[in-house]
Amino acid sequence: MKNYILIFFTLFLASTSYAQEDPVLFTVDGKEVLVSEFDYIYSKTNGDTATYSRESLEEYLDLYKKFKLKVAAAREMKLHDIPALQRELAGYRRQLADSYLTDKEVTESLVKEVFDRSKTDLAINHILIAVGEKASPEDTLRRYKKGLTAMAELRATKDFPAMVKKYSDDQLSKERGGSLGYLVAPFPNGFYSLENAAYNTPTGTFKGPIRTQMGYHIIQVTERRKARGEMELAHVLLRVDPKKPNSDVMAKGRCDSLYQVINQGGDFGAIARKFSEDKATAPKDGYIGFIGINRYEKGFEDQAFALRNDGDLSKPVRSSVGYHILKRLSWKGDDPYAVAKRRLQPKIQKDARFTLAKEAMIERIKEEGDYQESPGVLDNWLNGLDASFLTFKWKPATPANPAVIAYFGQGLQRSLNDFEKFCQKNSRQRIRQAGKADPKEVGKDLYKQFTNQMCLDFEESMLESKYPDFKSLMREYEEGILLFEATKMQVWDKASQDTTGLKKFYAVNKENYKWDYRANITSVSVHSGFKRMLKKIRKVAAKKGAKAAMAKFNKGDNTIIALKTKLVEKGRDELLDKMEWEVGKVSGTKEDPKTKHILFYVIDEIIPPATKSLDESRG
Repeated sequence: MKNYILIFFTLFLASTSYAQEDPVLFTVDGKEVLVSEFDYIYSKTNGDTATYSRESLEEYLDLYKKFKLKVAAAREMKLHDIPALQRELAGYRRQLADSYLTDKEVTESLVKEVFDRSKTDLAINHILIAVGEKASPEDTLRRYKKGLTAMAELRATKDFPAMVKKYSDDQLSKERGGSLGYLVAPFPNGFYSLENAAYNTPTGTFKGPIRTQMGYHIIQVTERRKARGEMELAHVLLRVDPKKPNSDVMAKGRCDSLYQVINQGGDFGAIARKFSEDKATAPKDGYIGFIGINRYEKGFEDQAFALRNDGDLSKPVRSSVGYHILKRLSWKGDDPYAVAKRRLQPKIQKDARFTLAKEAMIERIKEEGDYQESPGVLDNWLNGLDASFLTFKWKPATPANPAVIAYFGQGLQRSLNDFEKFCQKNSRQRIRQAGKADPKEVGKDLYKQFTNQMCLDFEESMLESKYPDFKSLMREYEEGILLFEATKMQVWDKASQDTTGLKKFYAVNKENYKWDYRANITSVSVHSGFKRMLKKIRKVAAKKGAKAAMAKFNKGDNTIIALKTKLVEKGRDELLDKMEWEVGKVSGTKEDPKTKHILFYVIDEIIPPATKSLDESRG
């Protein structure tokens, strides 16, 4: 259907030519508007309603021509030369470029990788050859060779438990034959190499040595299963005291009895508050929160994830501390990518894998751009450094040294003077190394940062040619700025300065600018963990007001209620529109599943319909 746009404009408007790959649709002051530009803006503006029918295309083409004429008029006014607008456009470009450089090339690929991996839990055994982070190169090599020896012996014997016993320094997993239990991506920060190895190792085979911050690992993936996700739980706990005879039997008997009561319709929250011996969760109806895999004992976890429906109960489950009755509240798993991305992205950007991926991107940019360094220029400069380089006194050489230190085959280059200015700008980094590091090593670190930034600058300069949508967004934003500024100068500023005219217009038309009923309300927010108290809170709020309710139920550091006041016009809030508008009345409730808070309103004052003032009407 989209090909019809080319056929339509060729035959109907006679504005295009098949001899061109991207035909010219029309020109404004000699500037060409291509079919691809119109197609982009038409489809973006109309979205799902973009039918590409003749009527629709003609209508939008007329609008776009008028838009382009207005932009041309703004250029005739030389608005594109205004420094403030140039700075605004440059700022937008930096933000947009950063999102393309990091989000598209680094973050997006890492998020997608974790998203795909997080669908599978891995059961992993490992052998750890421990290496301290500050270990000497000699000790690190010695431990690495030990890992190679262990790996060779493992391949020969296929006896993983025996090799764990012989070689592993992880005493905790050693007692379990090297088992780490089930793990799921993303692995903890600093263990990206282990995650990569695990997800790329066939079940039953061995891989290693793999370096992490703990040392060298040899791993075996013993099983793969569909990821369990995260379960939101509440529980009742009856503890077992190993020092008391019959404690286990008595706890089990009491737990069985409570299970029967709950199973026959008893209030789980009330029973948890009264009988649970977990002091942290009992006051919150036994609420534990969300649990993932490998955080609790295996029996506890297996029983929790065996619950298939929200509200399901487990039979009493034995753990090392006693007997539990588990209640499933909700389950998180199989989120669509768009939802998972919002959750994963902040986590990944703080992870060491983000730095590794950026370094890989830098190397790709160097390779694709034919990055080169001038032989000897950096070494000669480094050899001339002394201790003054690590002080405030150091300054770039005068006269400035124009020698090219690094360059891309496609044109971008940096001089030694550019690098020296970079070093001067980063004085804090230099000075804090005084007395601790060799000036040459500090210079090398700064040079790496300098060339990394140079690579990003080069890639940013290529964004328009590499990403057509980036070019389109920049054109949209620039033209939007120009049109806004032109309209502001020619229409809004003149109107706002014409106070007499505005007052006359308002005097004649003020009946058209009216407020409906409005209410000053207090929004009362209660955490769902205190849902059992909601009825009492609402009762006090209705009788004595929201502030009295907060004073009664918020004790010490225990914040149960949060208040917020606001003015709301009728028809602007669904919860308010469903209630009777009367001072002191309390609305119904609504629960936000994301924040786990329950909300209701108390009406403090009702303001009758009124004419808006001139200032209120101006917008």
